[in-house]
Amino acid sequence: MSVLAELRRRSRAIGLPALGACVLAYFAYHTVQGDRGLLALMRLSNEAEKAQLALDRLRSERLSLEHRVSLLDKRSLDLDMLEERLRLDLQKLRENEIVIFLPNQS
Repeated sequence: MSVLAELRRRSRAIGLPALGACVLAYFAYHTVQGDRGLLALMRLSNEAEKAQLALDRLRSERLSLEHRVSLLDKRSLDLDMLEERLRLDLQKLRENEIVIFLPNQS
């Protein structure tokens, strides 16, 4: 009987710290691996950085296009831009010009 009593006493002394260690391990695992853990935070920050780079690229492209459109404005018409657009859209040439077709570079 004394062996059983000793086992019960030791299991009570060990059980609570073991349970605490398991709970601590559970929360530590989910702090790193969980849906809102550190790895998810790093993944989201990388995606946000890529999205910011794409946004910056698109903003600069938009500014470039807005500038080109402003050159075609009725109030301040740039004749070189108008000629370029006419040549591209209507495919018009002058009589003394030669067309050289280049292969697609895509």
